[in-house]
Amino acid sequence: MGASRLTPPTPPTSPSFWRSPLRGPRLTALLGVVLLAGITLLFVTGLLSYAAYNPDLAGGVNDQTPDKGLLGFYLFPWPTGPYWLYRVTQGVHVTLGITLVPVLLAKLWSVIPKLFTLPPARSPGHALERLSLLLLVGGALFEFVTGILNIQLDYVFPGSFYRLHFYGAWVFIGAFVAHVVLRMPRTVRALRERTDPPSDADETGLVAPRPAPPTVSRRGALWLVGGGSLLLFATTAGQSIGGRWRRTALLAPHGGADPGSGPNGFQINKTAAHVGIRPQDTGDDWRLTVEGGGRRVRLSRAELLRMPQHRAALPIACVEGWSTDDQLWSGVRLRDLAALVGLGERPPDVLVESLQLHGAFRRAALRANQVRDGRALLALRVGGAELSADHGYPARIIVPGAPGVLNTKWVSRLTFGESS
Repeated sequence: MGASRLTPPTPPTSPSFWRSPLRGPRLTALLGVVLLAGITLLFVTGLLSYAAYNPDLAGGVNDQTPDKGLLGFYLFPWPTGPYWLYRVTQGVHVTLGITLVPVLLAKLWSVIPKLFTLPPARSPGHALERLSLLLLVGGALFEFVTGILNIQLDYVFPGSFYRLHFYGAWVFIGAFVAHVVLRMPRTVRALRERTDPPSDADETGLVAPRPAPPTVSRRGALWLVGGGSLLLFATTAGQSIGGRWRRTALLAPHGGADPGSGPNGFQINKTAAHVGIRPQDTGDDWRLTVEGGGRRVRLSRAELLRMPQHRAALPIACVEGWSTDDQLWSGVRLRDLAALVGLGERPPDVLVESLQLHGAFRRAALRANQVRDGRALLALRVGGAELSADHGYPARIIVPGAPGVLNTKWVSRLTFGESS
């Protein structure tokens, strides 16, 4: 018997390798339009989240992205009103990012033949388009993967997540804008056509020259992608909405039951034990040091409780997307503490220091507008009860509209006028 001749396998660089009948410029254009709107909103809410950290204060004590240079051109003093501002913007950022995952994967699947096209560059314009596509795909995967890992696993990166995500976002958005500019005319044309062109007339290279028999319609594929996004939305959004909806946040990092019960039975991000707070650190010997204007006072908790007490109903909103319902806090206004050291007329920025021994944001700075807000408190109680150890006993910061990490727990020192 003679030796049989084997047919060499078709490589991915050959158009014949890709046989799905679903691929085509119209499907790619539809997915692209959804991503255009969604990623634009993701980018804007991400920039707002960065601004909310007050990154220019205290020589960068809040800033995990040094040498940002021109990338920080848009920064502005983060407002204290509406008090739920950060809760909404960051909730949208995280929930939308997770919801868009099926759309992103479908979009990458629809254009994967383009990644294997040879030659790599037929002209300068084609080379620019291929480069933008490479940065776009790599940037999208990097941003979505690091973002999801951060909210699920909490700081698993060898460096600063903020720095990686911040610079990655700018690289990605640059490629995204370039790709949109280069592809928009073709996208508009594809959306106007009711059907995809035959493979021999397809200038995009997405239509299979030898399509396999279909197993699902293109409309069915879009319903599958949309259903996946809807499922992810339904199992994530509750962490930001709060209340009974938190029970539906099965995929969210803080989507389970509230820890414990009673006034302190709401979400926490780090426990006292996790950051090295011992019972003796917060006992009767604890004192709050308040400095500014060349003066210094030291106050026990009993002395703070004898000062005028004020209330504020405010949530805690975390960069990971979860937030609490409004909690009724009570304590001493920050501007009243500034007045103790002679800075009561127009109190300046403040540097807040915690007892915690390790971890991010042991020191955090607040802007003058945050200090002056009557709802900004050194909180001593919540819901009429003493703060629990995990919620920051003996005293913690509560500021309207600020990211959760700026609501410092286990406060030991306030330094007014030296944070800028």
